[in-house]
Amino acid sequence: VTDSCPPLAVRAQLIPLLLLSFNITSVAAKEYDTSSQILSNDNEPQKTSIEIDEIVFVIQSQKQSFHATQANNLKQDILLQAEALSQYPPTVLFIHELSKHEGAWTVVPIIPHLSTTYGKKSWIFFCEEQTRIQVPKLLEVIHRYDKTKEWFLGKALYDEQSTIIHHYAFAEDPVVFKYPDFAAGWALSIPLVNRLAKQLKIEKPFADFTIDLKHEIALFISEKSNGPQLTSVKEFCTEGKTSPEATNCATTFHTYLPFCGKAVEKRNLFFAVKTCKKFHQERIPIVKKTWEKQAALIEYYSDYADSSIPTQYLGIPNTERGHCGKTFAILERFVSPAVPEVPWLMIVDDDTLISIPRLQRLLSCYNPNEPVFLGERYGYGLGTGGYSYITGGGGIIFSREAVKQLLASGCSCYSQDAPDDMVLGMCFNSLGIPVTHSPLFHQARPMDYSKDYLAHQVPISFHKHWNIDPVEVYLTWLAKEDDPVSDQIIKKPEKEREDL
Repeated sequence: VTDSCPPLAVRAQLIPLLLLSFNITSVAAKEYDTSSQILSNDNEPQKTSIEIDEIVFVIQSQKQSFHATQANNLKQDILLQAEALSQYPPTVLFIHELSKHEGAWTVVPIIPHLSTTYGKKSWIFFCEEQTRIQVPKLLEVIHRYDKTKEWFLGKALYDEQSTIIHHYAFAEDPVVFKYPDFAAGWALSIPLVNRLAKQLKIEKPFADFTIDLKHEIALFISEKSNGPQLTSVKEFCTEGKTSPEATNCATTFHTYLPFCGKAVEKRNLFFAVKTCKKFHQERIPIVKKTWEKQAALIEYYSDYADSSIPTQYLGIPNTERGHCGKTFAILERFVSPAVPEVPWLMIVDDDTLISIPRLQRLLSCYNPNEPVFLGERYGYGLGTGGYSYITGGGGIIFSREAVKQLLASGCSCYSQDAPDDMVLGMCFNSLGIPVTHSPLFHQARPMDYSKDYLAHQVPISFHKHWNIDPVEVYLTWLAKEDDPVSDQIIKKPEKEREDL
């Protein structure tokens, strides 16, 4: 559901309180003592041997061709390293192939399968397609942890302040709760996987919405399932492989911003900005002062035609919530003679900040002749069917082919004020066109994310002007074309919280 005009209340109405039903007070106070599981009774390290074939690698892969290739490259690298260590290769799985169910990427639905099929192994190690693994070092690190006990290992992230994307969980002390940075890889011991699988047979704790999976996985394991809290492993890293800081790392991160040789030309990108009259003077000047100057093709769509901007009125009145009618009218216009025929469309809100040069680089990795539907992936009802969708605030990228197939299908809004991003997700799901996720698009502001998480990103977008100077945010986070932002500072907002 996007938020262009007026500030959206539908998220607050839709997002369930399930995650907040966890016993946050007792969990925040809970201390999980891991030392006894690493050391034996005589305080000597446990000598539980570990072979490479005892680890099942699960790559958090995607169906789209570029991402499938990246995942396969990682698989081959793991197998090549393993070949030098053992005659028994490890199992390497692609998460998008583990289930016909759309929700496999959320991990919890595939835990029973992992337990049933690999319950005699020792570890499940999850990683992203850009994670790079030094297999001998990983074995050395995993060896420290008793494989007969329950373990949840990863690089720990935490919130310095309660945040909207985590439903303001642990508001009194957000630092207390740790969750894994997927880019560094994370691991579950088989005893933990097996117990979780048994629990899922009794109770399926699926929330309606999947917003930030890494946080929600930690909540599920550590709180809902009364499992171990995340143990931070210093050798699980997100530095680049050649970085001096990566010398002792078992994992590193391959690239901050995928780039496949030639940036998409600006004349091949069309930008559609959703707005309304009440924000013409408040938000549109920010767009013009920041990223509009980088756009070759841009139009503003409003409920009022204003020649000074200028805006286009497509005959769709403004709605109190959801903007499905307006979004589909934009899609129709994109494939009409009214605008130049270009391969790429990006639809954004009037309070979305973006880096066009970085987007040009990212899109070099995708084929516009394929149906590409790209942005920050959320999920709805994935525990019981459901679908994935691109959350609109961070911007939605469409290839022309995707738009053509969508419109030809006849799939459309069930009402003018339906949540447009969710309807698009339903439509593309029905067409078998996958949502393609990029963590470089952001539904919220920089201060709503963990500083360590953003440190290994070159972000493409952020969303919302609430309690920030949007021009300063743009200059700090998005104005440079491709520089990492690890040295940038996240400022704390003055107000306590924002409504969803």
